[in-house]
Amino acid sequence: MSDREWSDRIAGDRMAVDQEFASTVENSQFSRQQWGLIMTAVEFEVEQSTGGEDRLVANTDNLPHIMPELDNVGGGMGGMGAMGDEGSGGSDDGGVFGSIKSALGMGGGDGGTDQERIDDAERLTQRYADELQQRLEERGKWDDIRASAKS
Repeated sequence: MSDREWSDRIAGDRMAVDQEFASTVENSQFSRQQWGLIMTAVEFEVEQSTGGEDRLVANTDNLPHIMPELDNVGGGMGGMGAMGDEGSGGSDDGGVFGSIKSALGMGGGDGGTDQERIDDAERLTQRYADELQQRLEERGKWDDIRASAKS
């Protein structure tokens, strides 16, 4: 079974975890729109460990490519993944001047360096993956998903 097929089978579980995880995102440095963008860059994989315990992991290899866009997404409260409807200028989270300063290497906003934000995003996405795996285990789906990912 392809990666796409097994990941499609957990779409409902992901939506449930998205709702449960919303408060975690709200308490992070990322807005909901930024989190939506981060999640578009993340792929979930079943990592086959040598110890026999498989684990759902967040592949964050594409995060560095979207980090510059986080400043453009802004910090409005329009819901996850609602990129661009709100927030690209209404708050003091960097805005145009922050983006210019960032482009010139002078910082920009209070988001920290790209590497700091990447590290924070990696930690947060792995926490999300852990919660998703826990949900799959609790619902008796993990073994089937694990087996499907291996084939």
